[in-house]
Amino acid sequence: MKIDLNSDLGESYGSWKMGNDAAILPIVSSANIACGFHAGDPSGILKTLREAVKYQVTVGAHVSYPDLVGFGRRNMDVSYDELFADVLYQISALDGMARSVGTTVKYVKPHGALYNTIAQNLDQAKAVIDAIQIFNPQLALVALAGSPLVQFAKNQGLQVISEAFADRAYNRDGSLVSRRLEGAVLHDADFVAKRVVSMIQQGGVESIDGHFTPIQADSICLHGDTEGALLMARRIREELQQHQIVVQACTA
Repeated sequence: MKIDLNSDLGESYGSWKMGNDAAILPIVSSANIACGFHAGDPSGILKTLREAVKYQVTVGAHVSYPDLVGFGRRNMDVSYDELFADVLYQISALDGMARSVGTTVKYVKPHGALYNTIAQNLDQAKAVIDAIQIFNPQLALVALAGSPLVQFAKNQGLQVISEAFADRAYNRDGSLVSRRLEGAVLHDADFVAKRVVSMIQQGGVESIDGHFTPIQADSICLHGDTEGALLMARRIREELQQHQIVVQACTA
């Protein structure tokens, strides 16, 4: 068995530090690197790209609504043309910087509110998909496992990477529990590590209300900005190794 481990990186901005990229990169196989719209400044993004190359980690563009103040977590009612241009701009910028250090963008993962919105809102999803295809139709799209977006993007001709979350609670319909609710984010590293292995082996997780929820995941997201994130990431990697589950990027 094999699984991709991804993490949201390159999110520090000026003197404001987010996560621990240098420590997370040796653990994961794919790096979702901020493109400056929800987080990340050029020098920090470039530093993270260089570290990704050092550890042979696959690079993805972590595109977002233009929302630095809200960290990309606020919903936006944007037009097709605006969202298309925003996503195209972000992929182009990150890929240009990536090429300067000897790598390229291999996939696109929407961030925060954009990620959750296009999982269901296929009008906005079309703008994101079209931007990916006009830039490079070989890029994969990371989408919430089980969401309508997965099949919609496949029907548009994109490779889709279905994603689950190590440290997030699920509703019984496969959607993520809102961060506003108690229990939405999990912090027990041992519990989360065993949960990830179970998710891979059993094809699902227990929902927040105790029901088995099927989830077909190609990639598991390890957040780098939550409490105890580094310990959690290490425990997950150890647990996968103990169960002979290979950590490998979905895109080469």
